[in-house]
Amino acid sequence: MTIRTRFAPSPTGYLHVGGARTALFSWLYARKYGGQFVLRIEDTDLERSSAESVQAILDGMKWLGLDYDEGPFYQTQRFDRYKEIINQLMEQGDAYYCYCSKDELETMREEQRANKQKPRYDGRCRHLTTPKAGVEPVIRFKNPIEGSVVVKDLIRGDIEFNNSELDDLVIARPDGTPTYNLTVVVDDIDMRMTHVIRGDDHINNSPRQINIFKALHAKPPLFAHVPMILGDDGARLSKRHGAVSVMSYRDEGFLPEALLNYLVRLGWSHGDQEIFTKEEMVNLFDIQDVNKAASSFNTDKLLWLNQQYIKVSSPAHIAEHLRWHLEHKNIDTSAGPDLKQVITLYQDRAKTLAEMVDSSRFFYIIPDSYDEKAANKNLTDKSLPLLEEMLVRLRDSKQWLAEPLHEQIKECAEKNDVGMGKVAQPIRVAITGNTVSPSLDITLELLGRERTLSAIEMAISWIKDQA
Repeated sequence: MTIRTRFAPSPTGYLHVGGARTALFSWLYARKYGGQFVLRIEDTDLERSSAESVQAILDGMKWLGLDYDEGPFYQTQRFDRYKEIINQLMEQGDAYYCYCSKDELETMREEQRANKQKPRYDGRCRHLTTPKAGVEPVIRFKNPIEGSVVVKDLIRGDIEFNNSELDDLVIARPDGTPTYNLTVVVDDIDMRMTHVIRGDDHINNSPRQINIFKALHAKPPLFAHVPMILGDDGARLSKRHGAVSVMSYRDEGFLPEALLNYLVRLGWSHGDQEIFTKEEMVNLFDIQDVNKAASSFNTDKLLWLNQQYIKVSSPAHIAEHLRWHLEHKNIDTSAGPDLKQVITLYQDRAKTLAEMVDSSRFFYIIPDSYDEKAANKNLTDKSLPLLEEMLVRLRDSKQWLAEPLHEQIKECAEKNDVGMGKVAQPIRVAITGNTVSPSLDITLELLGRERTLSAIEMAISWIKDQA
C-alpha cells in the first residue's frame, strides 16, 4: 500500500501555525514511508474564501519547503462530482430532503435544551414522501440509528461513538452546494487517501464521515487527530499571542527551517534532541509518537532556535532569505560589500534576520541621522580634531585591510594621548549612526574606503553645524 496524506486548508485567512504543523506532520509521514503528499484547497465556503487567502497558503507552503506531489486541487472545481455522489446517496436511500426552516430547527433545539437533551436534529423529515410546497430543502445524510462507529486514531487509539448520538447532518444546502462533511469524504475517496492527519477539533466529524464512507462502500482512511496549540497563557493560540501567521514569522526574520524544527517539537520528541535537520525529521518522525495533550507555543524558545540556525547556516543560505528583507526595506546591496561577508559578522549575535538587517544596513546606506545619545557623547568638539586626523590618515592609507586600519586608529590615539575608544567610537557613530557594530577594523575593511571617508566627512560637517 502506498501511503497518501493530504493537507486540506480552507482559504478563509492566512496559513496559521497550527495548520502549518498539521501540514508538516502529514508531509513527514508521507516522506518517511515513500508515499505521496497532496495539497487540497477546501474553498466551498464561497462567502469567506478568497484568492488572497489561497495565495497566502501557497506562499506559506513554498516558504516552508513543504512540497506536494499532487495539487493544489480546488473543491469549487469538483461540484459536478459532489452532485453525482449526492444523487447516488439519494437513490440508495441514504439521504433525504429536509424542509425544516431555521425557526423550526431553533425551536426544536430550545425544547431539547429545556428537557436537558443534547441539541441535535431529530430526523423529523426522514420519512417524508411528499415535498413541502414553497420550501427549498436541504439534503441530509441518513445516519445509521443503531450500533456504533469506531474511529481508528493513530494518536489516541480507537474512539467509539454510538450512532444514536450522531444526527443526520446536512450534505447539501438549499442551492445545491455541498457541505464540508460530504466533500471531504468524496475527495478522500477519489484521491485515495490512506491517512488523514488533522486537528483534534475534527474528532466529532470523523464518525459522521466514516458512516458516509461506509454508505459509499469505501474503506475509511486511518485518522490521527493532532492536539491543539496553546499560547503561553494556556489559552488557544490566537492573534493576541503575537504572530500566528506563517508568513508573519518570515516577516519577523525567522528562517523557515527554524520554524519547522520548532513546530515538529510541538507535541513530538525524540529523546532530548532539540535541533533536527529536515532529513532527521523525516527519518525519526512517526505520527503515533505524537502526544495526546495540547502543546504550548513559546516564542522565546523559537527565538533561541532561530538563533542556533543562524549561527550554523551557511552565509549563502542566509543570504537567500536576507535578500528578501533587504529588498523589502529598499536596501540595494549591489553597491556595497558582498552580503555573505557581512552576514559572517552577525551570525553569532543576531536572533532574527530582521535584527540582522537593522544592524547591517549601514554597509549599504550611509546614515543620514545619528542616535541622539550616541551623537551627544561621541560627535563633539573634542572628537572633531580626532575625526579630522583620521580622515587624513585613512585617505592616505595604502592598504585598506583590517590590520593596517587598526594600526592607524591606534597611532592616532597614542599621538593624541587618548584611549582607542576616544578615536574608534566617533568613527563607529559616523559610519553606523550609533555605537554598535562588529569589530571596527573589519567593519571598515568591508565598508570600503570611499564609503568610510564619505561617512566621516558627513560627521565632521554635522559637528561643525552644531557649533
